[in-house]
Amino acid sequence: MGVAIITRTMRVITGLLPVIFATIAIAADQDNPVRITMQTTYGDIQIELYSDKAPVSANNFLRYVDGGHYDGSSFYRTVRYGNDNGNPKIEVIQGGRGDADAPFDAIAHETTEQTGIVHTDGVISMARGDVGTASSEFFICIGDQPGLDFGNVRNPDMQGFAAFGKVVSGMDVVRTIHNLRSDAPADNAYVAGQIIEEPAVIESIRRTE
Repeated sequence: MGVAIITRTMRVITGLLPVIFATIAIAADQDNPVRITMQTTYGDIQIELYSDKAPVSANNFLRYVDGGHYDGSSFYRTVRYGNDNGNPKIEVIQGGRGDADAPFDAIAHETTEQTGIVHTDGVISMARGDVGTASSEFFICIGDQPGLDFGNVRNPDMQGFAAFGKVVSGMDVVRTIHNLRSDAPADNAYVAGQIIEEPAVIESIRRTE
């Protein structure tokens, strides 16, 4: 299986229901990007969101933030070169609330070719199954991960993932979560060895600027 990032509902395995693409029309000042602070059980992560370059993805994330929908969610998956079952191998942590009870429709896919935001160290991006199925799940890169960009083969569709921001403070926290023990039972072989035994709780996410 070539899909790099999956959702907890395992849509990649079971097939996908039709989704309605949501168009998020919230203006953003490119000279003053929005920053959010993610409070976790291992410390704070501050992230800058590029609403000017990736308006659909960034503003979708913000509506979850502003509605408090991420409070009490978690980082529950860690992918390392040593436990990755895909190709090319990547290193990321994945979090969110799970798409099964997501309060909003899935969004249209913004490629890295369109936005110019590639998957470098600390970049945050939307998790997805098929193109146009991203909802509430996201991941953060540890190190540069060009295999997740448009045109690469990590996903058979070669559309990559939708990056929309970057960690500006707290990569030490990200790396701590990345190194958590990950031998909890997995729903399928693709994520075996990647499910965190004691997930890192996301206590809250709030705008800070």
